[in-house]
Amino acid sequence: MTRSESAGGRRGDLFDPLCPTRQLLDRVGAKWTSMAVKVLAEAAPDELRFAELRRRIPGISQKMLSVTLQSLVRDGLAERRVEPTVPPAVHYRLTDLGLSLEGPLAALRQWAETHMAQIEHNNRLADEIGPT
Repeated sequence: MTRSESAGGRRGDLFDPLCPTRQLLDRVGAKWTSMAVKVLAEAAPDELRFAELRRRIPGISQKMLSVTLQSLVRDGLAERRVEPTVPPAVHYRLTDLGLSLEGPLAALRQWAETHMAQIEHNNRLADEIGPT
């Protein structure tokens, strides 16, 4: 499927190597994207400044937050507003499309939190056994 077909309303095909669905899943499945969407969703409908987002996402670098937010804005999941002050005050908020992503990401986070102990146990067992 071409990008224009996807934009025209046709559904993507994850198994088609040319389908943009793969790239989209890579972006929205990244840990920093999930965290940024969660923090912005908690603030909705209000905006958050860049520095506040960075404070609320432990461990993220300024560069990684910038790249993550640029991707969210480019995909139409977030909006960026710049106040012409010195230095400029940059604000972000989720769009309706971005807010619609929070539900699926929340379900995935909950699944991970529920099953993490089991996954860690399985990893320890696999490490003890060695490569298969």
